[in-house]
Amino acid sequence: MTAAIHSSILDRIGGTPLIELRRLAPNGGARVLVKLESENPTGSMKDRMALAMVAAAERDGRLAPGQRVVEYTGGSTGVSLSLVCAVKGYPLSIVTSDAFSQEKRDHMAALGAELTVIRSDAGGMNAALTREMIEAARGITAQSGGFWTDQLNNADQLSAYHRMGEEIWEQTGGRVDAFVQSTGTAASVRGVAEALRARRPDIHTVAVEPAESAVLSGGASGVHRIEGVGAGFVVPLWDRSAISEIVAVSTDRAMAMARRLAAVEGLFAGTSSGANLVAALAVAGRLGPEATVVTVMCDSGIKYLSTALYRDARPSN
Repeated sequence: MTAAIHSSILDRIGGTPLIELRRLAPNGGARVLVKLESENPTGSMKDRMALAMVAAAERDGRLAPGQRVVEYTGGSTGVSLSLVCAVKGYPLSIVTSDAFSQEKRDHMAALGAELTVIRSDAGGMNAALTREMIEAARGITAQSGGFWTDQLNNADQLSAYHRMGEEIWEQTGGRVDAFVQSTGTAASVRGVAEALRARRPDIHTVAVEPAESAVLSGGASGVHRIEGVGAGFVVPLWDRSAISEIVAVSTDRAMAMARRLAAVEGLFAGTSSGANLVAALAVAGRLGPEATVVTVMCDSGIKYLSTALYRDARPSN
């Protein structure tokens, strides 16, 4: 059989596999499946939302041919927008920070993005940094006349995660009892939860946030090192009605689980994926062996080799 020839790399976004955990799943607990979003072109689930935001703006005329695109991002959204804009021919300005991995910044630059890097407080993520990045993006948009994708407020991305939810439903044959996902813009956990609950309203949906900044749980805003999640305030796309439970996971526990996932299951992921798995294993332990829990490997660990996640885990000579 002749393999299909795609018109561009964007055709390879989505359709990622589910992988069953064999060694980490709790004895006597639920089956745990991981949605392998590292199989997207940039190694991240954010390829889905970047394409959805740009395509929606093209359709309704907010984004004109050759117009500059602007966004603030911890990196994965920026890398994904860099890919989409490179293929579609849009110049791109990204506001990011040294709080996020050098690999992500290098990847964005390699794909042609122009970067503005905001200094962080000792490499930590908090609400003040998020707001400073937002204001920098606002200024670049005003100065350049660009189109700001504005990910924290842009509901166009929800359609991408509705599709992801449909993929999970189809791949499991409708056998999914719980879904667990970390919360940044809140679009992924909300979008997938909405799609799954449209199929089966009693599915247990879990939003994961950093324990150091557990604002969705009613806690105080603080500094954490789980990249891509935990803005430090309740984000506009957050919808509590779509979520059954909120679980707070510390940076240390998330990192330890990400390292264990790589060493035990061979799945090489980032810190947010580690946080997802901490929560998913806890949920699986509460459910019986006939149940199925689905969580997300948000991106590849290759994006974090220079960070504390894997740098500090290297054996000494």
